[in-house]
Amino acid sequence: MQAIFLSAHFDGEQIRLDEPFELAPNTKLIVTVVSSGSLDEERADWFRLAAQGLAAAYGDDEPEYTEADIKTPNPLYDGR
Repeated sequence: MQAIFLSAHFDGEQIRLDEPFELAPNTKLIVTVVSSGSLDEERADWFRLAAQGLAAAYGDDEPEYTEADIKTPNPLYDGR
């Protein structure tokens, strides 16, 4: 079964496709309802989750590493 993703909206009575697409009668559909929150809110949620993950991985007492701490330098690293 091949999945095709189509944008749609609910007009208060029916689900309507945002662009024309030919559907045969009784075509099986899967409907995903997307919250009406703004993309900025969703983006802020993802940033918050990422920040929590980084905070868990790197504590305030992490040492600062310098080039002197490198035992075997990578000859392909150009210093960027």
